[in-house]
Amino acid sequence: METHGGVPARQPSYEGVWRFTAAAVDVSVPQARHAVRDLLVRQGVPVREEIMDGLLLIVSELVTNAVRHAALLSPEIAVEVAIGPEWVRVSVEDNHPYRPKALEADWGQTGGRGLLLVREIAQEAGGACDVEHTASGGKIIWAALPLGPA
Repeated sequence: METHGGVPARQPSYEGVWRFTAAAVDVSVPQARHAVRDLLVRQGVPVREEIMDGLLLIVSELVTNAVRHAALLSPEIAVEVAIGPEWVRVSVEDNHPYRPKALEADWGQTGGRGLLLVREIAQEAGGACDVEHTASGGKIIWAALPLGPA
């Protein structure tokens, strides 16, 4: 435990984990984005504007991917926001077993670059992203961004 002058440091009041579920439908994309933004504002998270913008774009991309590619096997998705003293992590979980890979896409196509964008936003901010399997056979795609300067 970190201390300041021999007194244990208090956990910032904004730390915690919040999780909500949504139907795997198009309207859930802006709803998830607004819910995450409202949560961060309500909790008083000291997030810089460019990090907030990147985080909300990541939420939009991850929920859009779940709606487009997993809805048939996963009619409900879960969005989780975990906030630590120096970072914020968003994740989207679905029950579809396919584990996507952020591969180089054909830039002539109109789609297929969402995970590349997520990876670039996370790396540029000094964060990380990954895909993990769940015990039930689905997946969680997450991105974590620092609250402070990169």
